[in-house]
Amino acid sequence: MAVLSRKQREIQEREQRILSLARPILVEQGYQALSMDRLAAQMEYAKGTLYNHFPNKEEIVVALAVESLELRRKMFERASILRATPRERMMAVGCSCEVYSSACAEHFAVEQMLRNAVIWEKSSNKRQDLIRQCELRSMDLVAGIVRDAVAVGDLQLPNEMTAEELVFGFWSLTYGSHALIASSPTLPDLGIGDPVRSIRYHAWTLMNGYRWAPYLSFEEANSVMNEIAERIRSDS
Repeated sequence: MAVLSRKQREIQEREQRILSLARPILVEQGYQALSMDRLAAQMEYAKGTLYNHFPNKEEIVVALAVESLELRRKMFERASILRATPRERMMAVGCSCEVYSSACAEHFAVEQMLRNAVIWEKSSNKRQDLIRQCELRSMDLVAGIVRDAVAVGDLQLPNEMTAEELVFGFWSLTYGSHALIASSPTLPDLGIGDPVRSIRYHAWTLMNGYRWAPYLSFEEANSVMNEIAERIRSDS
C-alpha cells in the first residue's frame, strides 16, 4: 500500500470534511438545498477551494453515493458468510438489504439520488467509473453465491440464463420494494401492513420457483432471516 504524503492526507481530510457536511444537508433538506456557496460558508473556505476538490455539487452527490455503495457491498460481504448453504447465504444478503435501507437510511437515500439523470450526467467519468466498479463488485459477490449453488447441485439455471440475470431479479425485487418503503408512507393504507415480510415472501417464492434447494417452508425461511437480520443489526 502506497504511503500518502502529508499534502495528500490533507487533501483527503478536506474532501472528507466536505462530504461529511454535505450528506446531512442532502438527506434532510434535499438536492436543491445543497450548494457550493453553502458548503464554503460552513467550512469557512473560499468557494474556489471547494472547486479544487469537486467541480460541482453533482460530483459531491456521486462521491457520497460511492461511500454508500461501498458500505452496502461490505454489508453484503459480511452477511454472505453467516450461513453455509448458498440459499441461506442469498437470504442473508437479503437481510443485509433490509438493515441497510433502514438502519443506514441516509446512505440508502443518497444511493437513490444516483437515479437522477441530471446528477449522473453532470458528474465526471472518473466518479461514474467508481460507481460502476462498486456495483460490479456487489454483483460479482452475489452472482458468486448463485454460481456456488449451481456448482453444488442446489440450483439449475434455465437455459441461457446467467447468474447475473437471476441476481437482477432479486435486485429489482428488493431495491424497488425498499425504495417504496422509504418513500411511501401510505403503504399501510393500501393494505401493506408488513412490507418487509412481503418482500421476504416474494423472494422465497422466487427461490422455490427456480427449485433452489434445500426447500424451506416460508415459516422456516422467515425464522432464519429473523435470526440473520438480528445478527447483522448487532454487528453494524
